Amino acid sequence: MFPTHRPRRLRRTPVLRRLVQETVLSINDLIYPLFVVPGSGVAQEVSSMPGVFQLSVDKAVAEAQTVYDLGIPGVIIFGIPEQKDLDAQGAWHECGIVQQATTAIKAAVPELLVIVDTCLCEYTPHGHCGYLEVGDLTGRVLNDPTLELLKKTAVAQARAGADIIAPSGMMDGFVGAIRSALDAADFTEVPILSYAAKYASAYYGPFRDAADSAPQFGDRRTYQMHPGNRREALREVNLDVAEGADMLMVKPALAYMDIIWQVKQATELPLAAYNVSGEYSMVKAAAAQGWIDEAAVVLETLTGLKRAGADIILTYHAKDVASWLKP
Repeated sequence: MFPTHRPRRLRRTPVLRRLVQETVLSINDLIYPLFVVPGSGVAQEVSSMPGVFQLSVDKAVAEAQTVYDLGIPGVIIFGIPEQKDLDAQGAWHECGIVQQATTAIKAAVPELLVIVDTCLCEYTPHGHCGYLEVGDLTGRVLNDPTLELLKKTAVAQARAGADIIAPSGMMDGFVGAIRSALDAADFTEVPILSYAAKYASAYYGPFRDAADSAPQFGDRRTYQMHPGNRREALREVNLDVAEGADMLMVKPALAYMDIIWQVKQATELPLAAYNVSGEYSMVKAAAAQGWIDEAAVVLETLTGLKRAGADIILTYHAKDVASWLKP
């Protein structure tokens, strides 16, 4: 008779545990979000997100250098414009804040990957992700006119030097529209990271403080997904793949590990998970009270996201994680 198998034999020492560890979190998995604002010398901490700042372009360049020096592969840029209007001109103007930051960061740190959020909510006075019917106070976005603005935005961002375009508004057909616009403008090599399964989540609250993008009326449930839906996420993913997405994203992450897993099984494309602001702020608040070991909880959470199937993790913890993971 064979000896009884005893799994604990392989847990006996740290080196044994490391040898048989199945999922390994790496600095190479991380992307760090940046919030960029007009002005110079601005570094305003977001009150609901300790350690996260709204940065002017010069400060964002310095932060990008720090990110690169830590070994983190890239950043994703969100912009807060000086003025907002119904046509979201700050999103697609050649001198828009994201375009300014992208050009400056690529000039200073050319090897750092720059992903740009391609959406309109930060640039409209109502805080919704596109055109609204005149007088409509429900937040019902007009899909096709919004696509035209997203196409202009993506091309302006690519022209500014963006490495990856990341549309996040959950408009029907947005990947195909942006792909056609990029190709027509001779940016055929610029990939698209689609927010393919983005849920109407309560976890976004602190982000809306950081990006000044909270809806002024209504909500985003007419274009973001209901948290109870799983099959709908797979339909959205399949549509985006068919339209030419190069990478996919599930957002939020922590409450949607099942979706991450199922999307990973459904496609061979690289998959990102966004460890969003509410997830970050809850950890920070508990750590500040001494209720949890911050590093241990963060590393466990992000390892769990990778175990669920995420190849890429967008997280506000990225700088801390990089310092914790360094030998």
